[in-house]
Amino acid sequence: MSLLAEKTQRPGLAPHTDSGATMVPDKSRAERTRSYDVADFPMPSGREEGWRFTPVDRLRALMRDEASGKSLEWSESLPAGVRLGTMSVADWRASGAPAPGDRAAAIAASQSGGVAVIDIPEDAELSEPVRIALSGEAGDLVHGHLMLRAGRFSKATVVLTHTGRASYSEVLTIVVGDGADLTVVSVQEWDDTAIHLGQHDVIVGRDARVKHIAVTLGGGIVRLNTNASYTGPGGSFEGYGVYFADAGQHQEHRLFVDHAVPHCRSNVEYKGALQGHDARTVWVGDVLIRAAAEGTDTYELNRNLLLTDGARADSIPNLEIETGEIAGAGHASATGRFDDQQLFYLMARGIPEAEARRLVVRGFFAAVVSKIGVPEIIGHLMAAIDAELQGSAGGDAQ
Repeated sequence: MSLLAEKTQRPGLAPHTDSGATMVPDKSRAERTRSYDVADFPMPSGREEGWRFTPVDRLRALMRDEASGKSLEWSESLPAGVRLGTMSVADWRASGAPAPGDRAAAIAASQSGGVAVIDIPEDAELSEPVRIALSGEAGDLVHGHLMLRAGRFSKATVVLTHTGRASYSEVLTIVVGDGADLTVVSVQEWDDTAIHLGQHDVIVGRDARVKHIAVTLGGGIVRLNTNASYTGPGGSFEGYGVYFADAGQHQEHRLFVDHAVPHCRSNVEYKGALQGHDARTVWVGDVLIRAAAEGTDTYELNRNLLLTDGARADSIPNLEIETGEIAGAGHASATGRFDDQQLFYLMARGIPEAEARRLVVRGFFAAVVSKIGVPEIIGHLMAAIDAELQGSAGGDAQ
């Protein structure tokens, strides 16, 4: 089956079964520990469900509960009316922000020294994105903490970019007011030596719409946990992702969509490509529909394209449903090689193989990248994907 075909069936149109490997082994996803207290999270060994795919032996420095005293270089571009401030970690806790879900996030929250806060006013409709650029040097060990607050009935796009060589652990809290429309784009273009651990919590207000887009094109280890929850009916969460792993890189994206409120919607779509020996990606998508969440409509999709031998992609969708009164729920994932027929079709019309492969991969990613909605960022990312493909030109293509 071609990974490029966008003919995934919605639930109820075809038989569906889950293998035992896709199930959460011990307990409901809702029962996993969340706490502000680092002591509630033992040092991970790699055998825990949440860490079993992650090279934890390379993360020891970020697992020590101590302040580093360093920060990333920060620059921002704020449209008129958008405010940048700070709050204490204690005030962040008191705000009702979701608690950390693992040891790295708990340390980042407690040892950050404070929370940077970006406020988008009520009823504001921004014509330009809010831009935050973060960069770190080799040897920097940094704990970061940012809160984004979109006021009621506002409409905005926020773009976060990450570059450099730092070891960075972050907590990002995104609070979206009732009726607001917010797009958040997190771009990871780290150097191959960098490490980035992140917890992104998205709180969707009544009748609010949120798009969270993760683009990971660099970094030795990148592990992002994105969690979405709802405070009132009518909320919509869309989680999109694009990732491209080269030799020796580990890129891990985990999502948890918690439907605890009736008549809300979620849609998740992540696509990844891998090339080179020991290129590794992990995608885990957890959706929980609680008993009170009647009328929920949810779907999640993951596709992975293997460009060379020696690469590995793990894709694990999980769907847990506690009520039968839903509008729809389903998931799909696939990992495979190029469609030989598509390559043959292009090459038979005089297109060289390298160019044909580039066109196929661009088409594979284009539908997700286009959802960003910021033309210059779309152009930059497609150019970056082309640059990544140059590294596979001499590889052992499948």
